[in-house]
Amino acid sequence: MHTLEAKRVLETALICAPQPITVRELRGLFADDLGTDTLKVLLQELQLDWTHRGVELVQVASGWRFQSRPEMREYLDRLHPEKPPKYSRATLETLAIIAYRQPVTRGDIEDIRGVTVNSLIIKQLEDRGWVEVIGYRETIGRPALLATTRQFLDDLGLQSLDQLPELDSSKQPQSMFDSLPLEASQDAALQQEAATPDADAFELVGESMAMAAPLAPVAPADAEAQALGDGDAPADVVAEADVPGSEADAPAALAAENDADLLVRDDDAHNSAHGGVEKQKDDE
Repeated sequence: MHTLEAKRVLETALICAPQPITVRELRGLFADDLGTDTLKVLLQELQLDWTHRGVELVQVASGWRFQSRPEMREYLDRLHPEKPPKYSRATLETLAIIAYRQPVTRGDIEDIRGVTVNSLIIKQLEDRGWVEVIGYRETIGRPALLATTRQFLDDLGLQSLDQLPELDSSKQPQSMFDSLPLEASQDAALQQEAATPDADAFELVGESMAMAAPLAPVAPADAEAQALGDGDAPADVVAEADVPGSEADAPAALAAENDADLLVRDDDAHNSAHGGVEKQKDDE
């Protein structure tokens, strides 16, 4: 097969594919007649062919795919003006810690953040496909080890974790709050919240996610809703649930409610017994 024809086959397959395609899968298009090195050369040539177009060919963690260029985002948003999902600071901060310190346990995250990690946050990241359990630490309780997924890298447009922004305290990256949607109450709370040991990592990951957002293939609103899943909690719910001490106060509140209920029951029983005695006297 001629080089031009092989490039046409690759181009067609990649454009029509709903997900990134690996080199091994691309070799199947040619019945393994083309080697891996040859395919990589053809893919690089395709990248050059699409240099001056609104769509680019990129390699991500799961393989190769065509996607819109970042500068096309403002135009594509006019076709699908729906608002992007909102994530609280606690959610993005937890994701940043997992990305830079993985594998980590929930206890590790709590030690770094200094507050209790709500279960809804971990579930939200798992439902989004960004975090998964890769094993268990051999210690008391065997806590689950959390790490990021290939989907996380794909959504950021990265091939590996090595391409995450390096942590450098001398740099002041643009705050992620300028580009990511946050609730007004959350934005005000940021001014009072103390910095965490991984604040730089949090901002860098948030900034990367904001920059990578236009790279993702455009999907209809219903498809995005399906991708988020029914289990995703809204940002305001997650933020409210993540208030330190709320979980610890719950047992005390429940105990107080139970005590009050017991007092009411005792009082009713006393009144009932007293009424019975009075009635007996009247009968006599």
